[in-house]
Amino acid sequence: MTTQNLLVELFVEELPPKALKKLGAAFAQQLRDQLLTQGLTEGDAVLTSYASPRRLAVHLTAVADHAADKAISQKLMPVSVGLDAAGNATPALLKRLQALGADATAVAHLKRAQDGKAEALFYESTVQGATLAVGLQKALEEAISKLPIPKVMTYQLESDCELPGWSSVSFVRPAHGLMALHGSAVVPVAVLGLKASNSTQGHRFEAAVNPVVFQDADSYAATLRNDGAVIASFEERRAEIVRQLAAAATRVGGGVTAIDDDALLDEVTALVERPNVLVCEFEKQFLDVPQECLILTMKANQKYFPLLDAEGKLTNKFLVVSNISPADASAVIQGNERVVRPRLADAKFFFDQDRKKTLASRVESLGKVVYHNKLGTQGERVERVRAIARAIAQQLGGEALAAQADTAAQLAKTDLLTDMVGEFPELQGIMGGYYARHDGLSYDIADAIEDHYKPRFAGDELPRNPVGVVVALADKLETLVGMFGIGNLPTGDKDPFALRRHALGVIRMLTEKNLSLDLNALVNNAAPAFGDKIADASEALTGFIYDRLAGSLREQGYSAQEVDAVLALKPQRLGDVPKRLVAVRAFASLPEAAALAAANKRIGNILKKADDVDAHVSEVLLKELAEQALYAAMQAVTPKANALFDAGDYTASLQALAALRTPVDAFFDGVMVNAEELDLRLNRQGLLKSLHVAMNRVADLSRLVA
Repeated sequence: MTTQNLLVELFVEELPPKALKKLGAAFAQQLRDQLLTQGLTEGDAVLTSYASPRRLAVHLTAVADHAADKAISQKLMPVSVGLDAAGNATPALLKRLQALGADATAVAHLKRAQDGKAEALFYESTVQGATLAVGLQKALEEAISKLPIPKVMTYQLESDCELPGWSSVSFVRPAHGLMALHGSAVVPVAVLGLKASNSTQGHRFEAAVNPVVFQDADSYAATLRNDGAVIASFEERRAEIVRQLAAAATRVGGGVTAIDDDALLDEVTALVERPNVLVCEFEKQFLDVPQECLILTMKANQKYFPLLDAEGKLTNKFLVVSNISPADASAVIQGNERVVRPRLADAKFFFDQDRKKTLASRVESLGKVVYHNKLGTQGERVERVRAIARAIAQQLGGEALAAQADTAAQLAKTDLLTDMVGEFPELQGIMGGYYARHDGLSYDIADAIEDHYKPRFAGDELPRNPVGVVVALADKLETLVGMFGIGNLPTGDKDPFALRRHALGVIRMLTEKNLSLDLNALVNNAAPAFGDKIADASEALTGFIYDRLAGSLREQGYSAQEVDAVLALKPQRLGDVPKRLVAVRAFASLPEAAALAAANKRIGNILKKADDVDAHVSEVLLKELAEQALYAAMQAVTPKANALFDAGDYTASLQALAALRTPVDAFFDGVMVNAEELDLRLNRQGLLKSLHVAMNRVADLSRLVA
C-alpha cells in the first residue's frame, strides 16, 4: 500500500456566486470524510479546498491506493439457537453462514462470547480494503449528492443524441469535465456522465494553453495559474482582490478607500477567475442623490466597489473587478461607466419625484396597503405604533417626548409608498429620514424615522435619540405582540417575521439605554392597541424575550449558571441585568459563596414542602441558640444588604450577605426546622422564608450550586 496526494476537480458552467464558497467547502469536506471512513486516508491528512466560478476542486495529502484489510467480528445468534444439544449446527446457523459466504466448515471456527445474559456465536472474518478507484467513486457520488445546492438543474448528457430514451443528470450547473489524479496517475472514476482525466479548461479568454494538462496532483494550483490564468483558491483570489482594491484606491489619492463589504467581496470573488481591478467614475451631479441610494445600486446591481473619502462621503469614482486584463483597459472602463450611468439616473429621478410629495400627504394611502390579513392595513398598524409610542414616551419624557414620538410614528412607514423604496426596499427608513428633512421636520423626528428599524441586525447601532428609541421600541413591540397574538410564532429555523431579531432589538434598547421600563408592563400595555384582533399571549411573549436574552448573555461570555441565577427572578428592568450578572460573578468568587448557595437551595426545598409560609418571626419562639444567632445576624445584615440593593449596588448587597454563612451553617447543624410543635415549626419556617427573600433579591443563588 502506497500513499500519494490526491487531486479531484469538477469543471462546470458558472456556479451561483452567493453559494460558491459554501459549495467548495462542502465538496472538499464530504470527499475527505468519505475517504477517511473507507480507510483510504488518515485524520491528519491536509485538506485544501479550491472554488472558482467554473470549478470545485479538492487536494488531499497522503491518500492510499488501497485501504488496509479489516478484521471484523459479526454476531450471528445465541448459542442455544445456533447449536443443538449435541453441539451441531442448526439449519438457522447454516443459513446465516451461507448468507455471509461461508459454509459448514466455518462452524468449528466460530467464537463464543458472552452477550448480555446469554452466550452468542460470532463469525470472525477479514474484509478486503477498498481500492482507491472504488473508494473514490463512492466518495464522489456521496459528496455530490450531499452538496448544499440552492437549486438543481437537470440537463442532457453531451454524448446523448436527441432520441427517445436519452439520459439526463441533475447538478447545480451542467458539468463538462472531471479530473482525478493520484500522484501523476489518473484514477478511473466517473460521475455526472464524465470520465476522469488529467486536464481541465482554463480561463475563458486568457488561458495560455487549452486544455490545461497537469503532471501530478501537487502541480494543480501553480499550473492552473500559469497555463490557465486562473487563481483556483477562493481565499487567494479574495486576498488578491483586497490587495488590488487598496492599491487602486491609493492610486486615486485623496485618502479614499473602497467600501468595506464582506458579502460583496465574497460575491465578486465568486464571479472572477483572475481579478483585475479598474478605476471608473461617474458625473458629479449624481452626488446630489443620497449616497445610500447610489452605493446600493452600485453594489447590488453592478457589483462595484464605491470609493469613500476620508470622512466617509461618497466620491464620484468607483472600482470594478474585471475578469479580463487587456493591455488597453479603456474599453472595459468606458463600458462599465456607460452601464452604471442609467442606474444612477434612475436613482436621481426617483429622488426628485419622491420629494414632490410630503410624507404627511402619503399617510392616508397607507390605509390601502395590506399589512397582514389578520392585523389589517399598514394604516391600522401605524395607529397601533402611535398608541404604543405615546404610552412609552409619556413614561420616559412626558408630553413633549410623546408629541414628537407620535409625529415620527405617524410618518415612519410613509416612505414605503415612495418610488425609491419601491425600487430599493433596503432603503426603507433611510429615505424617510431624507424626505422628512426636506419637508422641514426637526432633525429629532427625521432621525427617528430613519432609525426606527434599528437595530436591523446583530451588532447594528441603536437609534440616535430618545424619539427614535421610543418609536423603534413601539414598532418592534407592535410586531411581537401582534404576531404572538395571532399565533404566528417562530418554529425551528423558520422566522418569517423576524421575531427573534425584533426581540433582541427590544432587549438591546432596554439594556444598553438602561430604560426605566418594566418588561411585563410594556407587553401588557401594547395589547389594547389591537382591540379584539388578537388573543392574550403576553406570558408566551415575555418568556420568548427572556429566552432570547439568555442566549444573548451566554454569547457575551456569561456562564449558564450566572444567567440562570439572574433570569430565574424574571427581572422587569432589563437594564439591571448586566449589573446583576456582575454582582453574581463577584459573589461566586467569595469563599462563602458555595456554602450559602447550597443553603439557599436547601431552604428552597424546605419551603416548597410547606404551605404558604409567612416571612414573619416571633423572637419569643426562638428557643435554640443557633436560631437566635441567625435571627440576630439577619437583623444586622439584611437592612444593610437591602439598602445597598435599593441603591442599585447589587455587588455590595450580595457581598454583605456573606456574613451570614457561619450562623446559617450553625442553624442547619443544630436546629430541627420541622419541629413537632406547630408554633415552633411555623416560626422557624418564617425565619427561613425571611432569609430566602433577603438572599434572592439580586439573583436566585440556589442556581449557582454545581
